[in-house]
Amino acid sequence: MKRNALSMVMALVFGFSATANTPIDGEKKEVKASESKVTWKAYKVTGSHTGTVDLKQGSLLFEEGKLTGGEFVVDMSTLVSTDLEGEYKGKLEGHLKSDDFFSVANHPTSKLVFTSVEVSGKNSYKVVGDLTIKGITKPVSFDVSVYGSKATATLKIDRAKYDVKYGSGSFFENLGDKTIYDEFDLVVDLEF
Repeated sequence: MKRNALSMVMALVFGFSATANTPIDGEKKEVKASESKVTWKAYKVTGSHTGTVDLKQGSLLFEEGKLTGGEFVVDMSTLVSTDLEGEYKGKLEGHLKSDDFFSVANHPTSKLVFTSVEVSGKNSYKVVGDLTIKGITKPVSFDVSVYGSKATATLKIDRAKYDVKYGSGSFFENLGDKTIYDEFDLVVDLEF
């Protein structure tokens, strides 16, 4: 009986120590928001505009060194134009934050949550995620590259899917050269 009790104690001690030393699957890496950059570019018949918006918070998930997930929140109140100056810059920024576009007073953040990640090459991934803009969530697909403590992605977003209608040929006829294209680009450079 003593021998059985000793065997059980030894098994429990070694069992617990083996469990305690087993690494936990998955690693969450917080993104350094102040060192990361989100750049946008929107197009119209007569040209384009560029700007930035600040990342509020974000994280990437890894398992065995491979990207497996991510979640990001953008502070829409930081939406600025980088291609204009003075009065025109202020007018564009105000208009983009208004109800005509992103309704920032009612929707101060936008969010992206990865729903699936697939390896597509060395350091490259095909990602599907749920993007929420103006309280509307739609799926988006894009590529992500990860190198060391940096990640980059380029997304093409269709604003019409998020009820951003102003100047859209999808909603209004006869806009002519005042048409603003529905798709805009986001280039994301992350540091973590």
